[in-house]
Amino acid sequence: MKDWTGILRLEAEVRNGKTVAKNVYFQGAFKVMRPVYHDDTGQACYYILNPGGGYLDGDRYQMKISLKEQARLTLTTQSATKIYKTPNQYAYQETEISLKKGSYLEYITDPLIGYQDASYKQKTVIRMEKGATLLYSDIITSGWSPDGAQFSYDMLQLINEIYVDDELMVFDHIRLNPGAQDMTSLGFMEGFSHLGSMIVVGEQANNDLLDRLYHAIHEDTKEYKIGLSLLPVSGMIIRILANSTQTIEKIHTTCHHIINREFFNTTPSFLRKY
Repeated sequence: MKDWTGILRLEAEVRNGKTVAKNVYFQGAFKVMRPVYHDDTGQACYYILNPGGGYLDGDRYQMKISLKEQARLTLTTQSATKIYKTPNQYAYQETEISLKKGSYLEYITDPLIGYQDASYKQKTVIRMEKGATLLYSDIITSGWSPDGAQFSYDMLQLINEIYVDDELMVFDHIRLNPGAQDMTSLGFMEGFSHLGSMIVVGEQANNDLLDRLYHAIHEDTKEYKIGLSLLPVSGMIIRILANSTQTIEKIHTTCHHIINREFFNTTPSFLRKY
């Protein structure tokens, strides 16, 4: 485990109509709970744990997830990912995900919280076969600071690469650097404190579904701003600016329900964590 603070490996397959782990390995400040089955669809749910309670100076995490054909998995965190002060070297996490044909991954993370003087970089590479389905969501927010400053972290950077049949189809790069950027200005946070993203890749994604999502979540309100766009591949991305985690989670949940009904005629389970 040289140079890694935490390592997680998870490979899942279908046995007797149920998604089960073929291989599970974790070491250091990364753990995973035993799978939970919320309904009778056979879809497994794994909760990722960080026994250390947060990411510290120079911490480095590596995660590799692989789903075999027809495997269906929900992967989520147990609580928010907290990035504390990193005076010397940024904290880092890299994730590699492999999805075979017919598989479905819901990768739903709790908020990423950057505290005062925190720097963090995250790179997620997803390799999908055509016919696989992905739903990924995240939320970025500021943590508490002694002077009450809203954007007291140094830098939060998230890079997502999605390949379909080995061709790069989506490159999504978010870099928030309050020291060099006016976070309240147009094109950045525009007066909001929280940023939510949802990326969906699946053959059923189209303009009709995008319109349904827009009408379900769009309101003439100052509480949040949203944007929806189709991707170069069959899929879409949703961005949300808001001032609370709960506002973004509510919108994510609405979209998640509509997408699951459209794709699989199922209802997502409530991922109760407290």
